[in-house]
Amino acid sequence: MGRKKVTVVGAGNVGATTAQRIHEFGYADVVLLDIVKDMPQGKALDILESGPILGSDALITGSNDYQDSQDSDLVIITAGIARKPGMSRDDLLITNKTIVGSVTKEIVKFSPNCLLMVVSNPLDAMLHHCYKVSGFPKHRVFGMAGVLDTARFRTFIALELNVSVDDVQAYVLGGHGDDMVPLVRYTTVGGIPISELLSSKRIDAIVQRTRKGGGEIVGLLKSGSAYYAPSAAVAQMAESVLLDKKRIFSACVYLEGEFGVHGLSLGVLVKLGANGIEQIIDIELTKDEKSMLKQSVKSVEELVEIMYRKS
Repeated sequence: MGRKKVTVVGAGNVGATTAQRIHEFGYADVVLLDIVKDMPQGKALDILESGPILGSDALITGSNDYQDSQDSDLVIITAGIARKPGMSRDDLLITNKTIVGSVTKEIVKFSPNCLLMVVSNPLDAMLHHCYKVSGFPKHRVFGMAGVLDTARFRTFIALELNVSVDDVQAYVLGGHGDDMVPLVRYTTVGGIPISELLSSKRIDAIVQRTRKGGGEIVGLLKSGSAYYAPSAAVAQMAESVLLDKKRIFSACVYLEGEFGVHGLSLGVLVKLGANGIEQIIDIELTKDEKSMLKQSVKSVEELVEIMYRKS
């Protein structure tokens, strides 16, 4: 059996860094696809030449032709315009819907059996659209946001308590935006509930910073948005698929009744393996968590409504 094949669509900062991280695994060949002539070829060649230094024999090729993505096992969609300072996720909506829709059609044509991972923003709406356009069963279409939001949450907790990030366990539910729902109740440090280590005021401040995590970076960069942590999150999810690790992640999936949500894409806890979403972990929420999730659902519903109304 040869190496698995991963196609990354979009060779901007997130896409190129994702392709680099997956190439460094060494066990998957990568195709980096973009509409800009010669650019993905240049980036892919640069990454390929790092192989001897890093000990990766995996191939990586750049392309402007979807035919080169043929028979991919996993396709990661990062294509779209990036958020600029002051730009709401809604502003991204219509442009990125068109881009994600056309990318999905092309991918499905050449890799009808692949798994699709969406990274383009606004994530929940883009995942919803990709799922509808692809016609794939829902377990084969999922989005990366929760792993990133969780990583931000864990980072801020580790900084606050001056402990290793390895010992901080946390999960975030809901939409990828200001209404995300960090599950404070399930957040532990070395197995100890965070509520025993930090005051509720400090926890609230960390939750707020997590919710605004992407915007904080956009504001500091002045142009462009985060890509080191997002690409690391994508690579971690890709690895769980490629090696069938069955990791438990927060990921965006299309829900049909789970958490009381019908016909909407939202971040929930899942088991991710070679078959994609192998299980949605439907946990019982407290009254407060339910009301926060409801608010998150409302925000995503509004995006989906705008997306289909304006086009």
